Amino acid sequence: MNRELPSKVVHGGRVRQFYQEIGEKAIDFSANLNPWPPAIPIEFTSDILSSYPDDRYLRLKEIIAERFHRPVDEIAVGNGSIELIRVFCLATLSRGDRVRIRNPTFGEYELSARLAGATPAGDGQPADAGFLCNPNNPTGILQNKRSVLDLLFDMEILFVDEAFIELSDISQSVADVRDSALFICRSLTKCFSVPGIRFGYGFGDPDLIARIETIRPPWSVNSVAEEYAIRAFEKFDQLELCRSRIQAEREWLISALRNLPLTIHPSDTNFLLLTFPYDVATLCTDLSRKGILVRDCHSFGLPDSIRLAVRTREENARLLEAMGECMR
Repeated sequence: MNRELPSKVVHGGRVRQFYQEIGEKAIDFSANLNPWPPAIPIEFTSDILSSYPDDRYLRLKEIIAERFHRPVDEIAVGNGSIELIRVFCLATLSRGDRVRIRNPTFGEYELSARLAGATPAGDGQPADAGFLCNPNNPTGILQNKRSVLDLLFDMEILFVDEAFIELSDISQSVADVRDSALFICRSLTKCFSVPGIRFGYGFGDPDLIARIETIRPPWSVNSVAEEYAIRAFEKFDQLELCRSRIQAEREWLISALRNLPLTIHPSDTNFLLLTFPYDVATLCTDLSRKGILVRDCHSFGLPDSIRLAVRTREENARLLEAMGECMR
């Protein structure tokens, strides 16, 4: 029997699609990636592709366990954080369950919950599970550790997405908290600027991790991604310098944007939410014609806003020039 599915979620990171369709290169401010990622020297030989990965990912999990001081049986891995969101929902939600989602936020939480048969909880309704993006996408706001943990009292299980926390304030992470009602999701995509490898990982109660690992498709982390991830975790300490550089560049960009007729929302991470006194569809199109891709926030329910990544000084200067021309 066919079942009507919810619509796919719109995402940023359209630079390859733009090049294929337009035939021109662009600067992609729509993907919130670290502009100064640590260098990960790695060479792949043919033998890495000639056998299946170890579906237990034991060596990889041991590296993660050492880095985050969590036992191996509290660690899950997946083909990007989105696979972990999907699998988490299948492992914890049933038809008729309600989930608490604070919008505007990452659209994959609601989509994955609906695919598992759950629906968003309305105002005043109890929730079986909750989702929190911290720092939040698209607002850039970081909640402190105490306020995140306070949410555990309101629902059976809480999914905390810390995809951007390595580029924000890691002292507010809850990755060191062990609670049967808590699952923490992380990714290498943003902090190492490698969306192409598709690698996500998470921490939770051993029983939940066992369910997630059972539901996850076999060999979902390919051998190239696994080898890259192992080397990346060895370079995690270098992200401290990245955080300080991003903070300084973000403040410079905010100062420059104040010369334009728009509202700049406070941000604790490597991207900014900008609001305009009009619908931004035309502005986004005009910027793309100048080789600048920004995240149109219509899909977040914010038709008057765009989200843009903090990139290098040269790239940010080109953004400012293009915005100034398009907003005349």
